[in-house]
Amino acid sequence: MANNKHEHLQNLTRGIFIENPLFVMILGTCPALAVTKSLEAALGMSILFMITLIGSNVVISLLKKLIPEAIKIPCYIVIIASFVTVIKMLCEAYLPELYSTLGVFISLIVVNCIVLGRAEAFANKNTVFDSFLDAIGMSLGYGLALIVMALIREILGTGGITMGNILTFIPYFSIVPLASFKLQFFQMPAGAFLVLGLILCVIAFHQNRKHEHQLVKERLAKQEQALLAAQKEIKAPNVEVK
Repeated sequence: MANNKHEHLQNLTRGIFIENPLFVMILGTCPALAVTKSLEAALGMSILFMITLIGSNVVISLLKKLIPEAIKIPCYIVIIASFVTVIKMLCEAYLPELYSTLGVFISLIVVNCIVLGRAEAFANKNTVFDSFLDAIGMSLGYGLALIVMALIREILGTGGITMGNILTFIPYFSIVPLASFKLQFFQMPAGAFLVLGLILCVIAFHQNRKHEHQLVKERLAKQEQALLAAQKEIKAPNVEVK
């Protein structure tokens, strides 16, 4: 029972940090670069992405034994496309501002390598509950990555954060602490590439430092073991062979 709980927890948290789709596996970069001009657009894409991934993972896991091996990829695409079509129609009807802001990138969720990859790598081989947890973790990880990029780009590019223009169900408010220092560069595609590159550099630097510290600890442990062994040999009485 404890092992099952541990596995469920791993399925839920793996996609948030250890296997973050954008910052670790470098997947889904195209929409990430396009929709992170504002925090609202990033939040909207995160919500739509989460609904699609959860729905497709659960349905594919339910039908995995009924889908023939020879046509499983086309079947996955049909399932994902069905969810995306429904989400797109609902978004156009009830959130037209978000629909016009995200544009074609809503439809492109169908071919998002994260969604299709989780269907093939996880939902096709695991239970419905585990596939549900995996979808939540991966979508939270991807959404968190989008939000981090959007915060940096919007604050540096516009001088602050504005909410309520795109996600109209949120009360409008605007915070512009850096209005006199805004840099339009970060609202451009090149700014998106730069922000993503800097974030990846910081993550790589942190991982390298962590790896170096681990190597130092292992080296010190080996030296300590060698020293203890040498001390034991010195203290051991000499045995004369007759």
